[in-house]
Amino acid sequence: MQRNQYGMPLMGLGTYGRRGTQGIDAILAALEIGYRHLDTAQSYDTERECGEALRQSGLPRDEIFVTTKIDMPNFGGGKLVPSLRRSLDALAMDYVDLTLIHWPSPHEQVPLATYLEQLAEAQALGLTRTIGVSNFTIDLLQRSRTILGDLPIANNQVECHPYLQNRKLVDFCDGAGIPVTAYQPIAHGALKGDPVLEPLAATKGCTVEQLAIAFALARGLAAIPASSNRERLATNFAAEQVVLTPDDMAIIASVDRGARRIDPASAPAWD
Repeated sequence: MQRNQYGMPLMGLGTYGRRGTQGIDAILAALEIGYRHLDTAQSYDTERECGEALRQSGLPRDEIFVTTKIDMPNFGGGKLVPSLRRSLDALAMDYVDLTLIHWPSPHEQVPLATYLEQLAEAQALGLTRTIGVSNFTIDLLQRSRTILGDLPIANNQVECHPYLQNRKLVDFCDGAGIPVTAYQPIAHGALKGDPVLEPLAATKGCTVEQLAIAFALARGLAAIPASSNRERLATNFAAEQVVLTPDDMAIIASVDRGARRIDPASAPAWD
């Protein structure tokens, strides 16, 4: 299993929408298949399901890398640490492995330093092993590094798939030593039938979804596809075994069209 410098398995499970008994069953199935990286968030309302699935699995806590994300209403002074404690209660855990700022505060409604300094406090308190951000641009990352000083940014989670390869941002993060996690790595099924990717997938003996995940992993990114279907969970996980040549990578790179799927009005000015 490939891991980054912070011990995060590059192959992970997104848990958005995995709620209730069906959500627990899906997460438990993923753990049985071999996933060891669970990605949740306060706004997903799946922290409880992640914790319960892990409990039912019988796996030791230290075998699972758990990421959660702080929601915007918890950015204000004195709010972030208590919100993370509530997340830990929901997860039934003493700590998470990575805590991210889910989105930057739109139009600086809450100053960047206000919530990043609280995130650093959460790490100092032992509530999270590492800290990072999500949906941050190069400018926001540069400013965040100034605020955090020597404290490393252990991740920037951003939308990234063959149709939105985010090369400028990924290259910056690579140069700055900031690992990147790709959400929506299979573009929510939009790749199916692609006239370039389908023939390549056929030659590799895999699906286009596996090809997209393998592409992310080959770029050194973590990938967190989501599914409730055991068969799909298994095929996604098997993408780690798909080997891409430099020629394969170039072919996949050619389909980039800057097609962003997640772009709310409150989003920052993307790179």
